[in-house]
Amino acid sequence: QVQLVESGGGSVQSGGSLRLSCAASGDTYSSYSMGWFRQAPGKEREGVAAINSDGSISYADSVKGRFTISQDNAKNMLYLQMNSLKPEDTAMYYCAADPRVYSPRTILRIGATLFLDWGQGTQVTVSS
Repeated sequence: QVQLVESGGGSVQSGGSLRLSCAASGDTYSSYSMGWFRQAPGKEREGVAAINSDGSISYADSVKGRFTISQDNAKNMLYLQMNSLKPEDTAMYYCAADPRVYSPRTILRIGATLFLDWGQGTQVTVSS
């Protein structure tokens, strides 16, 4: 099992930027799927950005062109650079991992219900 710890959330004004980080420790998966998910109050958890060990990446349409997912395997880190933030991006953001390899689009679509390892989340609040 992998332990995940997110950081980097905060409060910003519309149009601002934040960089979320996710530190992984514990078991190391040689093959994996990872993603950033978010959950706003009263809404279901949704996939935001996904990456797998093949290096394939995908984004939710709502964040495409504004968010960038990246990883540093040497440091066991996953990042989410968020630019041009909007009030509708306000949510708790979670990092998640799974030892099974899924396509990034599958991760976005059903990762919230499939992934085994989750962080505790970091809050992102965007004011207008």
